[in-house]
Amino acid sequence: MSKTARFGMRALACFVALRMAGVESRGAEGWRSPRQNGSGAAQEAPALAPVPPTIVAAKKVFVSNAGADSGLFPHPFSGRPDRAYNEFYAAMQGWGRFELVGDPGEADLVLELQLTAPNGPANANKVKGASDPLPMFRLVVFDRKTHYVLWAVTESIDVAYVQKTHDRNFDDALTLLVTDLQNLVNRAGLARGN
Repeated sequence: MSKTARFGMRALACFVALRMAGVESRGAEGWRSPRQNGSGAAQEAPALAPVPPTIVAAKKVFVSNAGADSGLFPHPFSGRPDRAYNEFYAAMQGWGRFELVGDPGEADLVLELQLTAPNGPANANKVKGASDPLPMFRLVVFDRKTHYVLWAVTESIDVAYVQKTHDRNFDDALTLLVTDLQNLVNRAGLARGN
């Protein structure tokens, strides 16, 4: 290996090591971490933005099935297109935090669940520009009275090559979505002192 190649490899190794250590840029003042301000002092982590109080105050919710994109059932996922809705509904019942109502007019919040599969570059080396669908769950929390979106959460479903793994990844992503909602409600409750 030539001297130039060895130097290039060492420079690349140093660059990677610095990036992994959290060093972001070099300006006139020298190397600095992304968590440092211009004076070199470490910055505080930004405070969490407030969660709408309507989410914590809610007692009743209506779970809305916004459906699933075509082509996802029965392959790659087993079951029917309402599988996500049924599993999410059961998880909400199991949580017990909200009373689930059958009429949106009775609810404080509407939780709209959708399974989408927008095309995206799952593999940058696709021949002729083809792309794979990237399935994901999207949960939108609406204030029933005003119809405004209060919050939205998205969880991607990991890629798999075997039916059993597709289904496990589906269930794992849906569990994460429920956990995201639970964390949101708990965070909002802690901020209010509930």
